[in-house]
Amino acid sequence: FCSSNTERRFADYGCMLEIHGLELLPDGRSYVDTVGGSRFRVLRRSQRDGYHTADIEYLEDQRVDDLELLRRLHDSVYQQAQDWYQRLGTRLRDQIDRQYGTMPEKEDDMQASINGPIWCWWLLSVLQLDPAYQTTVLSLTSLKDRLGHLRLVLEYFSQS
Repeated sequence: FCSSNTERRFADYGCMLEIHGLELLPDGRSYVDTVGGSRFRVLRRSQRDGYHTADIEYLEDQRVDDLELLRRLHDSVYQQAQDWYQRLGTRLRDQIDRQYGTMPEKEDDMQASINGPIWCWWLLSVLQLDPAYQTTVLSLTSLKDRLGHLRLVLEYFSQS
């Protein structure tokens, strides 16, 4: 999946989707329940049978050797996200829980996944940000940079 982009038909970055459920609607449309997986960068665009296609390259986060600074940033932004989530009204939090699931727990090893901690991606989905900004965050291969973006967004949402 890539978000749309008027200049290039679709964004330069996207993620593979795992389909969890499919519901065919009476009017011919479908409701597809998905969860994002591996991130990728578009190398070349093309079309086949009327569908947009692309050659891609998978992304993975850069591993960090000096973990102390990253751990402090990670824990701080996770706490900031938890505080924001808890300040939401019960009704809104229940709606988020139904649609996205509850906020994931903080992983012991924040570098265990090549895509970084799951809670970061959950938060990015829940915050309903502009698709171009989401694509920017999706394209980052530095957990430190991604956490920096999430911190700024959470500060903005906490003030408004």
